[in-house]
This record gives sequence, C-alpha cells and structure tokens, in this order.
Amino acid sequence: MPHDPIRIAETMAWLKKAAEDLRLGDIALQAKPPVLGGAVFHAQQAAEKALKAFLFWRDRPFRRTHDLAEIGSACAELDASLHPLWRRADRLTVYAWVFRYPGEPEEPLREEAEEALGLAREVYEAILARLPQEARP
Repeated sequence: MPHDPIRIAETMAWLKKAAEDLRLGDIALQAKPPVLGGAVFHAQQAAEKALKAFLFWRDRPFRRTHDLAEIGSACAELDASLHPLWRRADRLTVYAWVFRYPGEPEEPLREEAEEALGLAREVYEAILARLPQEARP
C-alpha cells in the first residue's frame, strides 16, 4: 500500500532542512577563520530536524522546542533502538542558544564543533535508516 504523499513530502522537507544544516555546519567549520559557534548551532539544528522528521513520519505530534531530550524521548517511545543515540545527542541541545549572542562564552573548540557535527550526522543517518526510501530526500 502506497504511503500518503503529503506525509512523504513533509518528512522529506524536514530531512532536506536537516541536510542543509549539516552542510552549513561544514561550511562554517571550513571558513577562514572557522565559525565554530555557527557549526555547533547547525549541528543542533540538524539533529533536531531529523528527529522531528521521524516524529512527523510516525504521526507523533511535537511542540516547537529545541530540547533534544524531549524530542529524542518521543522518538525512542516509537523505536526503542533510538534511545542510546538520542541520549548522546541531547548534549547538542545547548548549542541552540549558547554562542549565539554577545556576552556568551567564547567560541567552542574546533574539536568540539567537529564532534557535534559528527553526532548530528549520526542522528540524521539513523533516522534515514528507519524511513522508507520514498520518504528520503
């Protein structure tokens, strides 16, 4: 039985935005000089959007939040195998706001930004693996 085309399109839209955030994170990391705060921000955004794509696909409502613990926990209720991954990815939550405004802490270290993007990419790939081919960008 074919999947709902609206659900496919919306899920793909979330995933395309997540992939765009991964790309922007990479660009920020490769800039001269690197924009490390931007890289970790986009890592958080990519993980958030990928998890929300999974929730949308599974018809699980979610509120507007950057809290990866809340979003990841909802995902793990639908697929328990996601539990260890979202627990690790939860540390990305603070990047939604830290380093974003004047007076905040200094930029993160390059290693921290690389790790954040790697973890976000892992979340993205894990979600892709749990969706049917037609829902993937």
